[in-house]
Amino acid sequence: MGAGKTTVAQLLAARWDVEMRDTDHDVEASAGKEIAEIFLDDGEEHFRALERAAVTEALTGHRGVLALGGGAVLDASTRAVLRGLGVGRPLVLGNVRARIKALLDERLPVYTEVAAFTVDTDGRSAEEVAADVASLVEDAEREGVTS
Repeated sequence: MGAGKTTVAQLLAARWDVEMRDTDHDVEASAGKEIAEIFLDDGEEHFRALERAAVTEALTGHRGVLALGGGAVLDASTRAVLRGLGVGRPLVLGNVRARIKALLDERLPVYTEVAAFTVDTDGRSAEEVAADVASLVEDAEREGVTS
């Protein structure tokens, strides 16, 4: 949350001339309402089920850059699908709000479990982060590391 996943995904998609997809947007489209409303009206469990379906569908049908919601990796089946797919995770450091830091601390083990790459975003522009991600992915593809 707040790490710039969507912005970086858009920059990478433009760089590689592929489509960008955001599973949070997919969830909102399928539910017909914003994520905050889903949480309020239907609860987190329902949201996570919608998110799981959106991620699964995107991973099977999308060939471009995919931005996942920050909590998508909390689901074990989603983590299993993501392993080995060249997943990057932004790392928000510095002076962040307490709730974001608490969420990051809680989620860090599962982010680390699925991440093929880690990029420090502290004090950096989305363009700088996207350039680092692109370099890591392109180097790995040259070495035959990612799928």
